[in-house]
Amino acid sequence: MTVESKVSLVKSLETAASQAGLVLLSTTQGSDFHGQPTSVFQLGSPAGDSRSLRLELSEAFEFDKPHLLPAMSAHLAAEARRLRNPRPECYVTLAGLPIAFGKFQWPFHRSTSGADTYIVHGEMQLADGGSQNLYAKLAASVTVTFAEIVPAMEQPYAESFVYNAIRKTVDFGQLEFLKSGNRQPVPVTTRFYSRWQKKFLFTETDDQERLRYLLSKVYWLSGVLGSSNPVWIADPRDAQYLNTTEADLLRMAGHEAGEGFMSLDGEYAAATPQLMARAAEYEAARDAALNFTKPQFNESMRSGHANM
Repeated sequence: MTVESKVSLVKSLETAASQAGLVLLSTTQGSDFHGQPTSVFQLGSPAGDSRSLRLELSEAFEFDKPHLLPAMSAHLAAEARRLRNPRPECYVTLAGLPIAFGKFQWPFHRSTSGADTYIVHGEMQLADGGSQNLYAKLAASVTVTFAEIVPAMEQPYAESFVYNAIRKTVDFGQLEFLKSGNRQPVPVTTRFYSRWQKKFLFTETDDQERLRYLLSKVYWLSGVLGSSNPVWIADPRDAQYLNTTEADLLRMAGHEAGEGFMSLDGEYAAATPQLMARAAEYEAARDAALNFTKPQFNESMRSGHANM
C-alpha cells in the first residue's frame, strides 16, 4: 500500500468518525492472521473519558464508496452510542449470561485447513464482576457462499452478526467457558440469514422474553458492572439478536421504568435499587446458563451401571 493510500484511509476514517460523533485517538499498524498489514484505530468520545473502541481494517481497504460507506457510517454511529455504556465491550445472552468480547483479529481470513471458509478469531469472557476468569477462545467461520451477502469481510460489516452468532451458539449450549483451552468453532451459517427477508434472524422472541432480556442487561451491565450508570437500550445489535426493533426495545424499557426497575433517560436506562434487590434471581439465571454450557455426562454410565 502506498503512503498516499494509507493517508487517504486515515483521513476517510477520521471524517466518518467525526460525522458519527467520535474522535480518532490513535492509529497504529497491525497485522492480520497471515501477517498482512492492517490499520488499527482507537476511537473515543469528544468528552475525553477513558473509554475507547478498537477498529481494525485491512490496510488496503477503501470504504469511501457508495456500496460500503452507508454501512460504515451506521457502524460508527452505533459505536458512538455504545461507547457511552460503562463497559462498551459487554453484552448479555438471552439466558442471562453476561459476557465480554475482545481480542478479535480482524479482518476474516481464508481457512488454512483447506475448507472453503472465512474465519475470524477472538475471545469471549464471563463478565459478571467475579474472579472466575472463565473465557472461550473462538473461531467464527462463514462459507465463501455465505460471504457473498456481506459487503466486505471487514469488522464494521461483520461484527454484529458474528457477535450475535456467538451469543446464539452460547444459547445452544455449544460453547464452554474455561480457564484455558483450544479455540471453539462458531459456524455462522445460512440458518442465521433469511434471503427472502434479506436480514439476519437469530432468535424468535416474544414480549416476555425481550422484557426478561432487557432487565437482565440493565441489571448486569448497568447495576453490577457499571455502578448503576446508564446503558444503551436501543442497540440495533440487540434488536438483531432478538429479532425485533430498537423502537420496541425502548417501548418495553419505558414500561419497566414505570414499574420502578430502571431509570430511563432517552435511549439509555440505569438500574434502580428495586432491580438490584433481585440479585439472587439474576445470579441464579447466570449459574443455570453457565451450567448449560458445560458438557453433560450420563452419571449411571460414569459409575459403570450401564447395560452393555
